[in-house]
Amino acid sequence: MAGNEIVAVDIGGTHARFAIADIAGPTPLLGEWTTLRTADHVSLTSAWRAFAAGAGRPLPRAAGIAVATPLGGETLKLTNNPWVLRPASLAAELGLDSLTLVNDFGAVAHAVARLDEQWLHPLAGPPGPLPAEGVTTIVGPGTGLGVALLLRRHGHTHVIETEGGHVDFAPLDPIETRILDRLRARYRRVSVERIVSGPGLANIHEALAGIEGHAVTPGDDTALWTAALAGDDPLAVAALDRFCLSLGSVAGDLALAQGANGVAIAGGIGPRIADILPRSGFAHRFAAKGRFEARMAAIPIRLVTHPQPGLFGAAAAYVEAHRPAR
Repeated sequence: MAGNEIVAVDIGGTHARFAIADIAGPTPLLGEWTTLRTADHVSLTSAWRAFAAGAGRPLPRAAGIAVATPLGGETLKLTNNPWVLRPASLAAELGLDSLTLVNDFGAVAHAVARLDEQWLHPLAGPPGPLPAEGVTTIVGPGTGLGVALLLRRHGHTHVIETEGGHVDFAPLDPIETRILDRLRARYRRVSVERIVSGPGLANIHEALAGIEGHAVTPGDDTALWTAALAGDDPLAVAALDRFCLSLGSVAGDLALAQGANGVAIAGGIGPRIADILPRSGFAHRFAAKGRFEARMAAIPIRLVTHPQPGLFGAAAAYVEAHRPAR
């Protein structure tokens, strides 16, 4: 592994975050990070130059870059971001000798593999760290619903990105059946991401209003989340209750499907509802899997609280890709 420092980058739809990471030790150490608006730059190269200009020092010639799009193909078009990346020429464009490119939620899974326990807050299940062997399911409600699988075996970690956020939503009570019916009329097929994501709260809210015969004007998602978290709007609070129930159900379904013995909840929404989840129906719904209920109740569920898991994970992915073979 050449050098002790790399540039870590986490590129989303709205922001691109940069930091210099020290990778000399077993766990990457992030320096101060810089957040740039993607709308202010025409390309990653332009944003990279802006970060370099503010760094006040030459940048390392190696990088781990997380991008909010599936990898594969000659060009990568980012979600909600006009930038286009060409993996084959990206290292040359940025002046790098070494580059690791990873999906943004794959980066989160790499972060979970290396984070200290202080950044993994207990939500449910038995105490203690996530298992050192086996499968950890990573679920992240944010702008969408990210899902990844982390396999730890014989001292090695393997990260598998998935599109688990796009499986079908399965209602578990009459209210959820009516929510599904209303959303199906709009979307035809309703994935779990339509419910368990930042915009999903508005979908639930509008459906509940329709069930009660109230008309609601679609508004700003941020304002709705603020009202729900503050308890100012009974209907918004009811929507948040449903959100937590569905998050539990979905996380449990994914953990069961992946054969997990650990679960990590990541994404931008998780920290905002950290105090609500333990007293919601989240844990009950997670474990309510019929004949597998005892097994599900024994799975530790942890909330990722690190302030920049994408950046940390981009650095961790680089370390994993470039560490000497054993």
